[in-house]
Amino acid sequence: MSTRPIAPSEITPRALFDERREFLRVAAGLSLGAVLPPAAAVEKLAPARKSPYSVGESPTPFKDISGYGNYYEFSSDKTGHIGPAQAMKTRPWAVVVEGLVAKPKTFAIEDILRLAPLEERIYRHRCVEGWSMVVPWVGYPLAALLRQVEPLGSAKYVEFVSHADPAVMPNIGRRLLDWPYLEGLRLDEAMHPLTLLVVGLYGEVLPNQNGAPLRLAIPWKYGFKGGKAIVRIRFVERQSETAWMKAAPNEYGFYANVNPTVDHPRWSQARERRIGEFRKRETLMFNGYADQVAHLYAGMDLRKFF
Repeated sequence: MSTRPIAPSEITPRALFDERREFLRVAAGLSLGAVLPPAAAVEKLAPARKSPYSVGESPTPFKDISGYGNYYEFSSDKTGHIGPAQAMKTRPWAVVVEGLVAKPKTFAIEDILRLAPLEERIYRHRCVEGWSMVVPWVGYPLAALLRQVEPLGSAKYVEFVSHADPAVMPNIGRRLLDWPYLEGLRLDEAMHPLTLLVVGLYGEVLPNQNGAPLRLAIPWKYGFKGGKAIVRIRFVERQSETAWMKAAPNEYGFYANVNPTVDHPRWSQARERRIGEFRKRETLMFNGYADQVAHLYAGMDLRKFF
């Protein structure tokens, strides 16, 4: 066996080693897409009209969108949630809308599906860990649902509570997060036309592993703001302490706006890797939606309110 000293030039830099390892892990996870259940396992959606809010970019393939992601109720691994999620029953399903409203109401999922015309919106999706996708969601503006209950003038924020069933969700009951998963938006963010109530993907019913039967997509924010499997919506007066804020307040703020100039404590947010690509690309302010949403944060210190 040779005992020749290793030259510095032969040592792979740690950053490059980590990038290669993550790329290989993602590639291995995406291969699971070939064995996923069909997206239309529950029912067919009504035809969705094309939306002018879509970005002019090619969507990430369905097998990649449905084969890689975060769903911590089932697993903290990027692909470990897929199998367990298939056990969750999404019918019957109801969503309670309550709090500071004139007309609190419980909506069956069938009523929600008929509440407004469905749109296909091709949105950029940016995750805080540094990966991104382009997703053809199907849904309609969340505002169409929220207006049904007539929010009171005292309502300033909206909370979204996700389903939590220890019988099928292995991480419920463990101290990974404070369950049920809770997210929140300022009322003007929730009512913004870009905030989408999602019921489908690629023209079909939303897969369980992507948050069926009902989730949010807020394209200028990091992905963890988009609560999955929503069962309760509450209008409140004060800003909520959301699940990730409780777990790591120095890492995850309430706003979670995509901002390449504000780094996560453990990594840079200036660049991202689009799923299916090896080379990183520059991250855009507000994920490329600055023209539509920057006015919501005029005068705010976006380093303080991250």
